Amino acid sequence: MFALLVVGCGIFGLLIGSFLNVVIYRVPRNESVISPPSACPYCGTTILRRDNVPVLSWLILRGKCRTCEHAIPVRYPAIESVTGILFAGAALRLHFDWALPAFLFFVAGLIALSWIDVEHLVLPKRLVYAHLAGVGLLLLLAAALTHDWRQLLVSVACSAGWWFLFFILNLINPRWLGFGDVRFALVLGLSLGWLGVGHVILGFFTANLVGAVVGLVLISTGRIERSRRIPYGVFLSTGALVALYFGSLLLGPFNVA
Repeated sequence: MFALLVVGCGIFGLLIGSFLNVVIYRVPRNESVISPPSACPYCGTTILRRDNVPVLSWLILRGKCRTCEHAIPVRYPAIESVTGILFAGAALRLHFDWALPAFLFFVAGLIALSWIDVEHLVLPKRLVYAHLAGVGLLLLLAAALTHDWRQLLVSVACSAGWWFLFFILNLINPRWLGFGDVRFALVLGLSLGWLGVGHVILGFFTANLVGAVVGLVLISTGRIERSRRIPYGVFLSTGALVALYFGSLLLGPFNVA
């Protein structure tokens, strides 16, 4: 049964990854993610169902649109593959925990927001709030099913604490981090707080460590200027994923529930 759960989550992740590609493309353009149906961004032809199978269709079409033969960015199968792998990993991490749906939703949101942040240097407000609402409702459902309201209260407290810290940093100097990151802190604290306070701390420090190392490398190699903004949301997501998948191993007995 456990193997079926992992495989099922992996396949589900591939399908969700296909939808995330739509989100990544349309949300920054203020377009609906529901309609119209997916179409080639170059010739406008609606994508056939047989050409919309995650990863497989891209391979069969050799990375080109069936109609105009324009190259389809490798981003599409990459997002689908990464989502499938991370969903399977979440099942391996959480097993049959009632909180698993919340963390699948959490991971999906991290992927979409990270890619948008890389491309546009923005964390769209409506997507962050949808992410927060989805994770919050699913964790509330998990708490109701397990009657573990203390775990939910810890999550809410961690969410408020991380938001307050980022709000103060933004208030002191908005160049340190944008207000999109302040909003993003709410869902990061809420999700990781469910796993324990230690996971929240690990996620925060990992994000800043990775961000500092990558920033220094890019600046020292001349890839970016010191004054240029970097997509901090990517590093926050990276820290959150490290805490989610490896937190129990790294923290050991030091995690505080």
